[in-house]
Amino acid sequence: MESNRQAKISRLLQKELSEIFRRQTAKTHGVIVSVSAVRVTPDLSLARVYLSIFPSEKSAEMIENINTSTKTIRYELAQIVRFQLRKVPELQFFLDDSLDYIENIDNLLQK
Repeated sequence: MESNRQAKISRLLQKELSEIFRRQTAKTHGVIVSVSAVRVTPDLSLARVYLSIFPSEKSAEMIENINTSTKTIRYELAQIVRFQLRKVPELQFFLDDSLDYIENIDNLLQK
């Protein structure tokens, strides 16, 4: 069960990370990266960030690029939330493919 503190930090990180990705995706034309969920461990040392990437054909390439620049993203995040959090958790990025799954189910139902 997620504590109240974990939920607040998850929402804060989701909001700020989505803003960081919005600014970065303005530079990469045609690819949209959105943060669908953030899960923080109970000791607040690790945050699992689930990303939804459109178009999904470029998702593997984008996740790879994001994973290589994790330290830069964490530094940017730390600059933004430095007054709310004493220590910014380590970030792990995962692909959230639930939208692709839903689209696949819709296609199967239409057939």
